[in-house]
Amino acid sequence: MMLNNANNALLFLVDTVFALYIVVVLMRALLQWVHADFRNPISQFVWRATSMPVGILARGIPRWRNLDIPAIVFAVILCFINIEIDLALAAPEFGAQPAMAAWWAVLKAAVLVCNFYFFTILIQALMSWISPGQHSPATAILWTINEPLLRPVRNVVPNIGGLDLSPLVIIIGLQVISRLLPLPGLFR
Repeated sequence: MMLNNANNALLFLVDTVFALYIVVVLMRALLQWVHADFRNPISQFVWRATSMPVGILARGIPRWRNLDIPAIVFAVILCFINIEIDLALAAPEFGAQPAMAAWWAVLKAAVLVCNFYFFTILIQALMSWISPGQHSPATAILWTINEPLLRPVRNVVPNIGGLDLSPLVIIIGLQVISRLLPLPGLFR
């Protein structure tokens, strides 16, 4: 019983560390995709935390327009490593085929993007209620990242009594998409 609890704690720790860094790598791609202000301290942190590994991949993998393909590939590689570690810790007798683990890595990256947008939109909505009109580096980045998703929904869903429901629509949509992705629960 004790070994099982220790194994679960280790699995949680490994997944958390991997997820946090993978989100930073995916943020790099998202910040470039939305043309974020790279003078922002948050953008600078993301750039510095990912420049070495993504730079190595960028030598052989080109960017495409404003999409940072090396960062996306690196995020999927990290997801693949995370899945292999999870399998080794949770179910060592069930080694995944590399092709299946690669597919799960792509799905895990997609789930992490959905979760990232879920939390950034939720935080942006809460910040707009708590301190409307206040400017900070965090609010600037949140607005830059989330606006490409929120704007089209705002054009379709009207405000009700001055309340913008577009964040709620996007959050529900992201949760539906995340649940539709056929990723085993161990890797979420």
